[in-house]
Amino acid sequence: MLAPFAVYLDERSNTYVEPDISVICDPDKLDDRGCKGAPDWIIEIVSPASKKMDYLLKLLKYRSAGVKEYWIVDPEKNRVIVYNFTGDESVNDYTLQDFVKVGIYEDFVIDFGSMEL
Repeated sequence: MLAPFAVYLDERSNTYVEPDISVICDPDKLDDRGCKGAPDWIIEIVSPASKKMDYLLKLLKYRSAGVKEYWIVDPEKNRVIVYNFTGDESVNDYTLQDFVKVGIYEDFVIDFGSMEL
């Protein structure tokens, strides 16, 4: 799902986030208000106004909510940071010219070099 799309990370609360891109593999999490519970994969594209939110606050929220994979795409820094929160947690750093494998899918790779950001 693309933004604006409400993601209610905590079903007991009315607070929500609006990730730039959300991938939700469980259709039962979707309703007319948005997503209830953690998406499987979230991508945030950093802007000067969103740096603190994307790098710190959302990172902590997504990790604790059960998001499996979180990508921060920062065009200004020519950087893609991939956080894998499943199993052995890992953080990998790429450039916007790299091929980046999506961890939640077996054969899915994104070629950032072919995109215009």
